Amino acid sequence: MTHDDTVSVSLGTEPFKEANERVRAALDEHNTVTLRDVCAQRYLGCAMPKGKHLLVHGTPGNDMACYMDGGSIEVFGNAQDQVGNTMNDGQVVIHGRSGDATGYAMRGGQIFIRNGCGWRVGIHMKQYQTKCPAIVIGGDAGNFLGEYLAGGVIILLGHAGEYLATGMHGGVIYLKNRIEDDLVLAGLVQEPVDDTDCKIIGNLLGRYNGYFGDELEAPVDTSGKGFWRLRPASSRPYATMYAG
Repeated sequence: MTHDDTVSVSLGTEPFKEANERVRAALDEHNTVTLRDVCAQRYLGCAMPKGKHLLVHGTPGNDMACYMDGGSIEVFGNAQDQVGNTMNDGQVVIHGRSGDATGYAMRGGQIFIRNGCGWRVGIHMKQYQTKCPAIVIGGDAGNFLGEYLAGGVIILLGHAGEYLATGMHGGVIYLKNRIEDDLVLAGLVQEPVDDTDCKIIGNLLGRYNGYFGDELEAPVDTSGKGFWRLRPASSRPYATMYAG
C-alpha cells in the first residue's frame, strides 16, 4: 500500500496506554501514520475508522485492530495474538506470521497473513447480510482453526492443525491441502470446490499476491482449482447434541 499525508511515530518501549494516545493524536492530524520500533504495544488501531492507515514496523502486541471500523493496517513483520478481535470492517496485511485467535469474533473486513498462524484463528467469526469477513493464511495453521465458525471465509494455503473447525456451524473454510476423511469432524462435510467457490478463492488470492508477490518464490495460483471446501452439513449440525 502507498499513502500520502504520512507522519512517522517511534514507539520503542513506551507503555501501551501512552503509545496509543500518541498514535490517536497523530491520526487526528494525518490519514496515515507510520509506526517505527514497535515493541508489543497492545490495541494499536483499535476502532480505527475508514480513511485512516497504520504502517507498522516492528512487532505489535495483542488486540491490534480490535473493533476496527474501516481503517487499514500493514505490518512489516510478525503480529501477536488476537489481531482483528471483533473487527467490524477494514483490512489488515501482515508480512510475517500472526499469533493465536487472529480474527476472534471478527464480523467484517479482511486479514491477509503471508505466513502461518497460531491456534484458534477465526474462532467465533461470523457474518450478517452483506458483511462477510475473510482471513487468508499463506502458511500452516495451529490447532482449532475455525473453531465455532458461524460465518465468513477462511483460506488456508498450508496445512491445518488438529481439531479443524470444531463446532463450526456456518461459513466456509477452503483448504489447499485436503485432510484425511477420519479427521473431518462429525457435522462437517469436505468436498471439492465448484465454480462459485473458485471465484471467491481467486479474488482473495489475487489480493494476497498483490500484497506479498515480491516476497514469494512464485505467485499463488488464483484459479481456485484443487482446493477443498469444508462446510457444516446443515444449518444446525449440532442440534441433536443439545435438544431432543
